[in-house]
Amino acid sequence: MRRFEGKVVVVTGSGRPAGLGQAILQRFADEGAACVVSDVGSGGEGLASSADAAAVVADLEARGGPVRYQPCDVADEAQCEALIASTIAAFGRIDVLVNNAGIGFLMKPLLDTSGADWDRVLDVNLKGAFLASRAAARQFIAQGPGTDGIAGRIINIASQAAKSGFPHMAPYTASKHGMIGLTRSNAVELGAHRITVNAVCPNHVTTGLGAAQNAYFSRLLGFDSVEAYLANMRAKNPLGRPGLGSDTAAACAWLASPDAVYVTGEALNVSGGEEMH
Repeated sequence: MRRFEGKVVVVTGSGRPAGLGQAILQRFADEGAACVVSDVGSGGEGLASSADAAAVVADLEARGGPVRYQPCDVADEAQCEALIASTIAAFGRIDVLVNNAGIGFLMKPLLDTSGADWDRVLDVNLKGAFLASRAAARQFIAQGPGTDGIAGRIINIASQAAKSGFPHMAPYTASKHGMIGLTRSNAVELGAHRITVNAVCPNHVTTGLGAAQNAYFSRLLGFDSVEAYLANMRAKNPLGRPGLGSDTAAACAWLASPDAVYVTGEALNVSGGEEMH
């Protein structure tokens, strides 16, 4: 299918090879979209480097569509504005924003979590989604509705942690619960402008970030190995496996498609039945 020919898709936090953001862009690129790769680009703990982003760009270019890279720290208001402005300068429009940028590598007991830890996670995971959504929504409104009656789509990558609590991840869990609130509020407000706003809530996906979580939680929960921890994860899932990046990407593609023009304010579980509320 080439459902997104002529469409422009921006995904924040998409500059890491084998990451969730890359998987989402791969799906859109394979369906004909122009893709904007965006990440902080600084490297360091848990962060994508400019070399990482270059590898993602090369992969997308090999799929045949136009690709642009724009560094962006989503916690910075000016950089979020610049992300959308550079997209318009390059492609003349934006059709889909996927708020995927997030910090999930900071895992500590509540009693050891500092105020700075809290601020760091909330600034990226929740404030970043707010800032990028606001910048994109302004452009969607300026463009007006397309032939499908929709001016733009905003898709927030939340988490199973948006609906259930997890130990040693208080800031992350709070930020993802907050993202669902942001999704619902924005859907109500932006519907009049024919902008849909939805969230996708995947369960565990073993990306680079997911691998760090595997190592941490296998120790915390007393498993002999990461392999034993993953075996337990498979056993408790109704469909018998953890999530894949392609599972989340497929949900994003559906929410951005003509089939979802009447879907907004939803928080869609993509968890193999592990999360059902």
